[in-house]
Amino acid sequence: MRIIFCGTPEFAVPSLRRLAAERGISLEAVITQPDRPRGRGQHVSSSPVKEAALANNLQIYQPETIKSDSSQEFLKRVAPDAVVIIAYGQIIPARLLTIPRLGWINLHASLLPRYRGAAPIHWAIANGETTTGLTTMQIDAGMDTGPTLLQHEVKIGADETSPVLAARMSEIGAGLIVDSLLRLDRGEISLQPQDSSRASYAPILKKEDGRINWTRSAERIYNRMRGFAPWPGAYSTFRGQTCHLWGRPEKIEAAEKSVATGEIISSAKDVFVVCRTGTYLRLEYVQLEGRKRITAREFANGARLEPGDSFS
Repeated sequence: MRIIFCGTPEFAVPSLRRLAAERGISLEAVITQPDRPRGRGQHVSSSPVKEAALANNLQIYQPETIKSDSSQEFLKRVAPDAVVIIAYGQIIPARLLTIPRLGWINLHASLLPRYRGAAPIHWAIANGETTTGLTTMQIDAGMDTGPTLLQHEVKIGADETSPVLAARMSEIGAGLIVDSLLRLDRGEISLQPQDSSRASYAPILKKEDGRINWTRSAERIYNRMRGFAPWPGAYSTFRGQTCHLWGRPEKIEAAEKSVATGEIISSAKDVFVVCRTGTYLRLEYVQLEGRKRITAREFANGARLEPGDSFS
């Protein structure tokens, strides 16, 4: 089977490596985003998928936009049986979808039709899900609405963060995408339409998603901390200054007096923040804007906390 691989981030790399090594599959080319400024220094660098393609001596194509006429000409010239697309980062125009015989086969990090959209792993954790999964599907003109092939359920660890879960799921997904391609080509599986009435959505993350609402329970705040790592993270405001926070829910004895949500309770050993309905977040680390991350105890000592001090 002759295929093109289309992807960009680290999540797609295990599938690329597995396809490149698979007997019975010929990886004709890799399409990935152009080299761009990345990281703090904004140095121009290649995508993780490009780096993996170079290591495997694969042909690389990096159009500025997949909607260009040159992209269409490239696909027609290669004439693949299928295009595997994983987190590429651009919408594929309808006129390109019919070029491969088996279509464009996508690996999506949820059990579709649940969590359609750009950030399924992040929102599954943020919403407190205990299970998620992977789905292979043939993309169509909609947003993750195409017919599905295979699914694999994945348990979410109680303390698992988005980067950790994504790394684990990317390895599982590599086997699922290969199995889907080979079985589809042999006619052993067929495309199944999604039940859109059961759909839920996982929109692209925004900075504002990381702002902590202290009227939520400590458990819900913790889930969002895990789900929105490393960006946008979880942040609040202390004495007018933005600060990123890390912590976990913990039961403590009820305060002697009425306290407001967001109020900081400091003891000789621990620092807690009051959340909704008498739940508490034990603060572990704090990073004030423009400074390095410090322990909650270092923060409390440096801030010289007073009764009634709170995060807003």
